[in-house]
Amino acid sequence: MRIELASAPGSPERPNEDWTATALPASGGGGTLVLLDGVTPPRGDDGCAHSVPWFTARLGGSLVELSGSRRDLTLTEILAESIRRTADTHRTLCDLSHVRTPQATVVVVRWDGEEIEHLVLSDSVLLFESPDGTVRALLDDRLDRLPPGSLATEAIADSQVRNKEGGFFTAAADPGVAVRAVTGRTPLTEVRAVAALTDGASRWTEMFHEGDWAACLAVLHKEGTQGLIDRVRALEDADTERAHLRRGKTHDDATAVYVVL
Repeated sequence: MRIELASAPGSPERPNEDWTATALPASGGGGTLVLLDGVTPPRGDDGCAHSVPWFTARLGGSLVELSGSRRDLTLTEILAESIRRTADTHRTLCDLSHVRTPQATVVVVRWDGEEIEHLVLSDSVLLFESPDGTVRALLDDRLDRLPPGSLATEAIADSQVRNKEGGFFTAAADPGVAVRAVTGRTPLTEVRAVAALTDGASRWTEMFHEGDWAACLAVLHKEGTQGLIDRVRALEDADTERAHLRRGKTHDDATAVYVVL
């Protein structure tokens, strides 16, 4: 088994709000992967005394622990319990009902000798490569299906679609959001490699259209996770006319994990 990961902040002046970890059991069979992309809040009050990296570290730590040790729980149950645990650490200090309370996208993958389970919530990307080279993207595409104008401003997004029915969902303080995640199980014989990307790394395909998901996974195989991030940074720097970077940050936090099973 080969596991490789890399992460780079969008700006040296801001902490990296992505979080990732992998774990292998002492028995040597199976493993787990967790990837979070913290949601940067707008300037102003978000009702919380803690930072997004504080939140992602605690949520991610719980997800790794439970997915690695509690085979009796589904990934949906693990996400719900991890959100509950994290909320309990600061609910007496912070307003967890605030629409911008710290939150994150989530990818969790867990495998043993028989099958591989997955969970995806919001817009981070999960890719499975089959033994014949076919690449399958396992996505939560709710953001792509929002009504026009839903993301025109942060205020509109917060009032109309963020963690709301008919909108999109992230892991914040409500354990009930776990049932909104995209989940599934695949026989292990049908997967030879796995890749998980935050949207800062998936820009290579989704924003700059340098290649499809199969081509993206080929870059990871040949150049590694840092190689993909370096390619994204070069494309961002070259887009001086902002032909692709029409909205949002020039550089976003970018994290990639690649596992050859």
